[in-house]
Amino acid sequence: MAVKTPLSRDSNPLSESEALREHINRALATSPPSGLEEKLIYRLSKFWFRPELHNTDRLPDRPCLFIGNHALFGLDGFVILPVLLQEYGRFLRPMGDKFLFSQPSVAKTLLRRGATMGHPDVARALMAHDQDILVFPGGAHEAVKPSRDRYQLQWKERLGFIRLAAEFGYTIVPFGLVGPDEFYEYLLDSEQVVKLLKQYGFWSDNMRPDAIPPLLRGALGTPLPRPQASYLSFGEPLTLPPPTKRAPSVKQLRAWRATVAERIDQEIADMLLRREQSRHTLGILRRLANV
Repeated sequence: MAVKTPLSRDSNPLSESEALREHINRALATSPPSGLEEKLIYRLSKFWFRPELHNTDRLPDRPCLFIGNHALFGLDGFVILPVLLQEYGRFLRPMGDKFLFSQPSVAKTLLRRGATMGHPDVARALMAHDQDILVFPGGAHEAVKPSRDRYQLQWKERLGFIRLAAEFGYTIVPFGLVGPDEFYEYLLDSEQVVKLLKQYGFWSDNMRPDAIPPLLRGALGTPLPRPQASYLSFGEPLTLPPPTKRAPSVKQLRAWRATVAERIDQEIADMLLRREQSRHTLGILRRLANV
């Protein structure tokens, strides 16, 4: 009998209806974080990651579904969330992989910060209450992708996020983020880590290879992320038509998904160029910390 762990394929903290209802109720009761803790997180993000935002004039003044490329280890949240909250008053509700919510203490902290588990019923509840939502269709796989796949979307054939947006007539805001994929240097890709675990007998067939992290090195060889400047750009929003009794076809859903992906790729390309044009502005200490 396979042993269940947070990384097991069949591990699901919200498998029971009561747990799902409780999670939704707690998510809806969460207010935007404030106070000294939030100010410190914002200041640290501004100092360490130097987030530079572009095309913010494209942000609609209504609740939206924000969709973009997932950064290494999901560290994009430390760039996107505090800046949008403090500077633009947008409280984005990031939806995360189920294994992040397997430990009650971790789940409590994530919920307090506004995060929720990526479950269709949770998303429906948030949309019904006019919340800004942040999703990364690439999921855990994109967050632990090999170094060769930096800034490449890993969406596979997922349509759920598009289907939910269409169900509520939500506006989708695509974005591209450059910087966090270089917060760490790869020592071993996740694929190599999985291979070693199998080689030395530490692997179970019930484990999820898409959730195994790579072996990394941070600033000056420490666990701290490198102080990489980050560049966030918002693409042209995609406003879906008002919902009707007839659900959109799979062909239409795929067309919308392709449009969103194309706009994200364009913003990523623009920000990669912007970063190259800005390299001369880095100070000597920041350059040394990235060694």
